[in-house]
Amino acid sequence: MALKERLRDDLTEAIRSRDELTSGTIRMVLTAITMEEVSGKEARVLTDAEIITVLSRESKKRREAADAYDAGARPDRAALERSEGEVIARYLPTQLSDAELQQMITDAIAETGAAGPAGMGLVMKVLSPKIAGKADGGVVSAAVKAALAN
Repeated sequence: MALKERLRDDLTEAIRSRDELTSGTIRMVLTAITMEEVSGKEARVLTDAEIITVLSRESKKRREAADAYDAGARPDRAALERSEGEVIARYLPTQLSDAELQQMITDAIAETGAAGPAGMGLVMKVLSPKIAGKADGGVVSAAVKAALAN
């Protein structure tokens, strides 16, 4: 089953069970997907990989908003943002563990022969397709930078 179809089916189920958090979150995600589909010069249908990219972006927005609400002493809003992030996480691929990420970085460095900070772009170019949706880009970037510095 395609990811967008699964989202629509889960939305219907959430509405039937009167789960407002899940239904509201899935509606926001479907809206973001639709906006992505119609942006640009002509409308298109997103692939599952592109939908995962949209889901990752929405998840990141929720994390950042929760942090901002925590900083602003609004724990109620922060909890809501985290709950929405958990709903979105159900549709994302399983996140890579630190050990798996380090192994992938080591393999990419060996594959490219990169050394020092100048090789960062080469390593990220190899890693990006492999980790899409499975790890936060900022975390990966920091780990690659640290690995190349050693």
